[in-house]
Amino acid sequence: MTGDSSGDGGPDSGGSGKEWPVALAGVSETVVTTLGPNERWNVAALGVHAPDGDGPATATTWGRTRTWRNFRERGGGYVQFTRDPVDFAEAALSVREEDDPVLDSADAWVEVDVERRDSGSKGDTQWVEWALHPVDSAVTRRVVPTTNRGHAAVVEATVAASRLDVLSYDSETLLDRLAYFESVVETAGGERERAAFERVRDLVDAEW
Repeated sequence: MTGDSSGDGGPDSGGSGKEWPVALAGVSETVVTTLGPNERWNVAALGVHAPDGDGPATATTWGRTRTWRNFRERGGGYVQFTRDPVDFAEAALSVREEDDPVLDSADAWVEVDVERRDSGSKGDTQWVEWALHPVDSAVTRRVVPTTNRGHAAVVEATVAASRLDVLSYDSETLLDRLAYFESVVETAGGERERAAFERVRDLVDAEW
């Protein structure tokens, strides 16, 4: 991975097993790869909810997405923790497929089996909640974390952009948010965050 000041500690060969490779809290914004019918790995963003008590970690898919289809048909995928804002922006807003399941930028990954827990709809959009059960995991890179407002702004921008076509959200409010997040990236982001926001602009059919 390039352009990140978080501080790579180099490859790490430890930390492999049938548990989450990180301590989950709240909702962790991750990248997930799932195997499609063309035998290639679809790359998408996935919010992972920390376990409630002794229960499993969970994630919710919204709509008939490739992740929803591949979870349903394949029963699992690879959840990855990456600091690369460009990889995250592309996962959230584009159709990206890879030959291998684990991205080069992943600091840690966990292979999961998924189990459908609940489902419903919000407006015209169906949702499915999945339990995520680790079957293998590894830490590939240990880092000293830093706080970068530009990185957080990229993540929030992908959320706003993904809601632009959802009727229950006000488009003008979302566009105002995108303009604000872009100003944060310009002020506080590094080279990689600025490149990520350029990808957001490329992938979103809107002006703000």
